[in-house]
Amino acid sequence: MTETPTDDGEPTETGADSEAGGESEGRPSVLVPIEVLEGESLPSGTSALLANAHVVLCGYHVIPEQTAAEQAREQFGETAMSKLDEFAGALAAGGADVETRLVFTHDKDTTIDRLIYEHDCLAVLVPNSTERVESVLVALRGTVGVGRNTRLVAGLFADADVDVTLYHALNEGESPEDGESFLSGVRSDLVERGVDPEALETVVEDADVPIDTIADRAASHDAVVMGETDPSVTTFVFGMPSEQVADRFLGPVLVVQRARPEE
Repeated sequence: MTETPTDDGEPTETGADSEAGGESEGRPSVLVPIEVLEGESLPSGTSALLANAHVVLCGYHVIPEQTAAEQAREQFGETAMSKLDEFAGALAAGGADVETRLVFTHDKDTTIDRLIYEHDCLAVLVPNSTERVESVLVALRGTVGVGRNTRLVAGLFADADVDVTLYHALNEGESPEDGESFLSGVRSDLVERGVDPEALETVVEDADVPIDTIADRAASHDAVVMGETDPSVTTFVFGMPSEQVADRFLGPVLVVQRARPEE
């Protein structure tokens, strides 16, 4: 599926729309943003990580305020689309269901926020490389949105030979027993969704700086799943704290987005 951006940076689609609810035919929807004309490519391991996903592959290029999107498309659209199609082919070859969006925009953050909600994506990928996908760290901080985390994890890894570590840093006033009870419920949900109970491990920890601890623990895993903690999706994806984890971890980070307000 290919799209043509309009002058305000919003793409006009052709082809089938993704299913509502953050899933397409049972596959969790994941947005993968690639700065397609700035030498950014699809990192190694991405195809394996998202083999069971419905991928919304967004090739974007930020243009100066004085440049019209239509002008940029005429100048760079063919080259950008060729690269995007190449990346989409690699993802599809790995097993993913892929649709592409090519956007020339003046405001990257707004564009990505909009695409997340237009396609009802469960998560956004911070696309770093990984050599393999054998173990995943799932960092959980509270009960809000946990169901979206379990939908993503089960959708991506229930049928894969992947070990999943559920990690919870205790909140203020929360006891270790509270944390263990919380993760026990998450574990049960994942098992009900088809994840092998033998592949699941739970870790509860009293961490002074949870983000630092997550980044340190991530070093022994191939990918990280985190829920956003800021009302702005893009603040979390492209700023702090997920960028801090991604920079230190150097592997892919799946950021589970908040549900739409009406949900």
